[in-house]
Amino acid sequence: MQINIAHLYPDLLNIYGDKGNVTAFIKRCTWRNIDVKVHEIGINDKINPELYDFYFIGGGQDQQQIAVSHELQKQKTPLHEAMDSGAVFLAICGGYQLFGHYYRPHDGEELKGISLLDAYTIAGNTRYIGNVTVLSDLPLNNTNTLTGFENHSGLTYLEGETKPIGSVIIGNGNNGKDKSEGAYKKNVFGTYLHGSLLPKNPHFTDYLIKLSLERNYGQVNLAEINDEFEWLAHNRAVKRKY
Repeated sequence: MQINIAHLYPDLLNIYGDKGNVTAFIKRCTWRNIDVKVHEIGINDKINPELYDFYFIGGGQDQQQIAVSHELQKQKTPLHEAMDSGAVFLAICGGYQLFGHYYRPHDGEELKGISLLDAYTIAGNTRYIGNVTVLSDLPLNNTNTLTGFENHSGLTYLEGETKPIGSVIIGNGNNGKDKSEGAYKKNVFGTYLHGSLLPKNPHFTDYLIKLSLERNYGQVNLAEINDEFEWLAHNRAVKRKY
């Protein structure tokens, strides 16, 4: 079996070690003899919606986010085609905001998103920084807790069919008010959790791998692997207070 990954704009959006999510995804595939090919998508590159099974986009600084916002408008149609064909997406922080309808800063131009998620973000007056633990409703194995590190001032609100990945136990999440964290619609997932997220959450990584495989191969059961150290990292992170 094979998974093709589209890593969107890694030279612009790779803050707080977000690239580690791709590394963790690859490792947990190769340990199961699943072939993985990574395609780095840059500015002006064309996206083939039939090719890629898993799309990843990280977070970044304001200037980089502006550049990517304009570029994503050119790619809106193929990315929606990919979503409708069952491709899996993971977006972190700034990438998460751009997968919604828009991001509205205090000053400057409103950044238009591509509406893969029914969500919008407005600039807040407080910066949320610290450890986060989330209780998720996703069908994850072993535990429904997810853990990571947030650093954002944007306030994200969900609409329509988009649901939160989970509810915050520790931390602030999407907006510090409704206890929601992250968002998902179909196989599109967005979150404020850096960390990197996937190395600390092997069960969520496996969930994304499974969904990515099922796009081409139907129902899949992943082989068991020795991930003792990954679970030690997860459990240690969950015990950290804000």
